[in-house]
Amino acid sequence: MRKKGLLVLSHDNEDLEAIGTRALLVRAGFDVTSGTYEDTLNLTLAHGTRVEADAHIENLDLNAFDFLIIPGGKYVKNTVDEDTKIKALAKHFHEGGRVLTAICAGPRFLGQAGLLEGKTYTAFTGAEVDMPGATLKRDKKAVRDGNIITARGAGAVYDFAYEITKHFKGEKAADTLLDEILY
Repeated sequence: MRKKGLLVLSHDNEDLEAIGTRALLVRAGFDVTSGTYEDTLNLTLAHGTRVEADAHIENLDLNAFDFLIIPGGKYVKNTVDEDTKIKALAKHFHEGGRVLTAICAGPRFLGQAGLLEGKTYTAFTGAEVDMPGATLKRDKKAVRDGNIITARGAGAVYDFAYEITKHFKGEKAADTLLDEILY
């Protein structure tokens, strides 16, 4: 059975972190559904790319997904401190023993939700403000610690997708993904 991921889309997501991650995971054989908490399904990402989310998250059966993907982007800085929905979503996945993935500033949601306590992670420079009790690996492009996978930023999208694929399908499948794109 194919593993299913839920990609959180918002206005001002980093384009590559959202679209690139989704494209790589689909190529690796995952089902990825994009969901949003925005009022509209039609979104404009940080660099002007227009996308349409598959659904509003509140209309999805969250238990149908094996993992959550939280991309970074300008929206994080503008919403993370007041956010309740993405943090609650991450907690729901965590409490269900499912995999949490976040890239760039996206791990700030995990940090503020208290989900990185005692964990090793990587993130965009400055995101560590929300990670008390966690160990930052700034020199790593992507880090997996248990059921949490984090990545530094847009330049680490390939490494991020690799770690997700490796976690679910093994190293051979992850290597095949990178070989197929001539990484």
